[in-house]
Amino acid sequence: MKSLAAIAALLSPTLVRAATPDEWKAQSIYFMLTDRFARTDNSTTAPCDTTAGKYCGGTWRGIINNLDYIQDMGFTAIWITPVTAQWDDDVDAADATSYHGYWQKDLYSLNSKFGTADDLKALADALHARGMLLMVDVVANHFGYGGSHSEVDYSIFNPLNSQDYFHPFCLIEDYDNQEEVEQCWLADTPTTLPDVDTTNPQVRTFFNDWIKSLVANYSIDGLRVDTVKHVEKDFWPDFNEAAGVYAVGEVFNGDPAYTCPYQEVLDGVLNYPIYYPALDAFKSVGGNLGGLAQAITTVQESCKDSNLLGNFLENHDIARFASYTDDLALAKNGLAFIILSDGIPIIYAGQEQHYAGDHDPTNREAVWLSGYNTDAELYQFIKKANGIRNLAISQNPEFTSSKTKVIYQDDSTLAINRGGVVTVLSNEGASGGDRTVSIPGTGFEAGTELTDVISCKTVTAGDSGAVDVPLSGGLPSVLYPSSQLAKSGLCASA
Repeated sequence: MKSLAAIAALLSPTLVRAATPDEWKAQSIYFMLTDRFARTDNSTTAPCDTTAGKYCGGTWRGIINNLDYIQDMGFTAIWITPVTAQWDDDVDAADATSYHGYWQKDLYSLNSKFGTADDLKALADALHARGMLLMVDVVANHFGYGGSHSEVDYSIFNPLNSQDYFHPFCLIEDYDNQEEVEQCWLADTPTTLPDVDTTNPQVRTFFNDWIKSLVANYSIDGLRVDTVKHVEKDFWPDFNEAAGVYAVGEVFNGDPAYTCPYQEVLDGVLNYPIYYPALDAFKSVGGNLGGLAQAITTVQESCKDSNLLGNFLENHDIARFASYTDDLALAKNGLAFIILSDGIPIIYAGQEQHYAGDHDPTNREAVWLSGYNTDAELYQFIKKANGIRNLAISQNPEFTSSKTKVIYQDDSTLAINRGGVVTVLSNEGASGGDRTVSIPGTGFEAGTELTDVISCKTVTAGDSGAVDVPLSGGLPSVLYPSSQLAKSGLCASA
């Protein structure tokens, strides 16, 4: 019997370098801040005060040591925070060191606190040996310097070692003014973020040469690109092409009319237009399922390819889901939606342990303090949700190009079908009682036995594919033909 990890390994290409956008559609990504996932010494007790905003000791070798923990949840790829050398002088203020990696100083050197070049190469090799992919975060919008804008020593930056390569200082004050968003600076004092003049042809050449070499030198399979909306759109196509791998951009805006056009210049974007409706649907009992149903259609119609978007319910820039509610049933519904709807699912390290940090920096907890508990409820739930997605992809080549269809909705239930996986979602929470909901038009033939891979109970499709689905305790139901679950390990009865 193949394990879920073995099935997941089958989804990645044999040659993992230069993974294409279509290959990334089949992945499920585990995202971590390198500094907060695992230490080289494998300590599970080393303290990490998130409010201090300091380095806590996570490394690339630490990640290698804990890849079983990630892959056993069914993930086929990881995304790590930026690897470049950072402004590294501690500033006497909370959250004022570069542990997160977004305050780069030297594009052509690595952050020594995370390890050596050999360590980063070893991480890529270890992933590729498992059939997994490596995504690395990159920044083209800004550099980092401790102090105010008037104190910046541009000569320390490499290769942009002159003030001529940066925009004149101004702080972004009006985010509705796109020119200001692209040309002004994100922050000033105690750490300032000099804004790169990416309209400069020489700067563009620098960045395109650098990203090409970074990807090649460290066998990187994909990129997450930071602060995309702060750079003019026509910078990105050449950058994406120079990288030669799938690139998903951070456009921190929930309006699809604003965010989706960036998919014309990058392969994908983080799906903030779905994040906000998904949060509203599941962060409290009785959430807005209708809004989520509408958002599915809107994003499909507005974005170039909804299956190249990065789906998430948590990341390091937003409050964790559990900071809104400690209801595990609601959390499981949110996870089921993120993993089984259009796009590439992204789970933030610690989400599987139901970490509850609020906004930055408290949402950047050290995962090692959980002891990497593989018995945690959400760890096991993610393993099942990833497992059925991975199995469906391996059995149906069309799954990754199929689009989510809303097949049923009422005030407390939303049923979707993507590629023959029917997911029935609830907003009732853990206090929800036992009930049965009739879902029409599932697409299953009458008489087909289906297994709910969450409860491992079976139901049978009726006329016209209608299915009476029992729901209990506010949990979601994920239906798949029982005959296709054989040897998957998802349900013992199959």
